[in-house]
Amino acid sequence: MTNNAVLDCAGKPLDLTQPQVMGILNITPDSFSDGGHFMNIEMAITHAQRMVAEGAAIIDIGGESTRPGAKAVAVSEELTRVIPVIQALATKLNIPISIDTSKPEVMEAAVAAGAGFINDTMALQQPGALEVATKTKVPISLMHMQGEPRTMQVNPNYQDIVAEVTAFFEARIKACEAVGIPHNRILIDPGFGFGKTLEHNITLFQNLDKLQRLEQPILIGISRKSMFGSLLNRPITERLPGSIAAMVLALQAGVKLLRVHDVAATVDALRVVKKLSRLEERIGSV
Repeated sequence: MTNNAVLDCAGKPLDLTQPQVMGILNITPDSFSDGGHFMNIEMAITHAQRMVAEGAAIIDIGGESTRPGAKAVAVSEELTRVIPVIQALATKLNIPISIDTSKPEVMEAAVAAGAGFINDTMALQQPGALEVATKTKVPISLMHMQGEPRTMQVNPNYQDIVAEVTAFFEARIKACEAVGIPHNRILIDPGFGFGKTLEHNITLFQNLDKLQRLEQPILIGISRKSMFGSLLNRPITERLPGSIAAMVLALQAGVKLLRVHDVAATVDALRVVKKLSRLEERIGSV
């Protein structure tokens, strides 16, 4: 697969011939930035529609927080949180809906309810996830994480983070191919903040371009993350400028999908980057 593609997300296209913005919709009480804001289904629908109006190309819906130390959520609870929202939005939105989950049962139910993209922080490593993802026939984002959310930040350790993350993706792509998931349905996400120190995040970010050799579109989620708290000594509510600066650099490294809380600001930044840099010559106008 090349980095430039139009993905079929259950009948709704996601055009990655140019960089796009993925809007975050957490139906959780404990996500690090917006936990508890959208537990009400009407509020969740309104927020999703607002993000679409602001320029999001896909909405990512999650029902379990993956912040460091977050408590696990039962399958039944996760389904109760996300399925009604997906069902409601599937007929209201003309853009794809993504399900942010590692549980095969949730993946299957979400796609049946109208989701057209799977965003898995465990890279389809949970038992049964590969098989379910194969059946759904929708695009999948495979994320790198050392450990698991409850303990991933206790003592992350790498000899060569860039080489190890690259090797991880090579193995997971092969695992997908072995069960019939083709290259043209796979994205990769380096997993900033997932089992990584600030130094690990910086090194990985500075070498984002090296992941291009895998020839899969790259998704990143760095919006409001703790790395900006460390770099800038800013609380979550004041990390937007730092997030935008990093995302501009990510675009220049060839990243295709930006997973964000602040859609309007990110879309504005993306447009300016295209118009004022040579990126415009390669991907065309917005």
